Amino acid sequence: MIGIMIGRMHHVVVDCPDPGALAAFYSALLGLPVTYRDDDWVVIAASDTSSGLAFQLAPGNQPPTWPDPAVPQQSHLDIMAEDVAAAGPRVLTLGAVKLA
Repeated sequence: MIGIMIGRMHHVVVDCPDPGALAAFYSALLGLPVTYRDDDWVVIAASDTSSGLAFQLAPGNQPPTWPDPAVPQQSHLDIMAEDVAAAGPRVLTLGAVKLA
């Protein structure tokens, strides 16, 4: 049973060592503008009043080494593309890293 809403989702937050760089990547990938920026926090969203993705400075953050379990995935975003073969080279140009 769904109860009375207590709050609403504001942003999905991703901890990372370089919020500006990661926000720029996802901004280009998803076509969403940067709507907020400071030294430790960058948000991309459809507008400055809508929910979006936020990137938060996390010094010492270690990115996952998946599929190698040495540093497991903490979270990931599933992004849909109509033409995966055409999208692959484009996201690599943006800075994506191809998995082995």
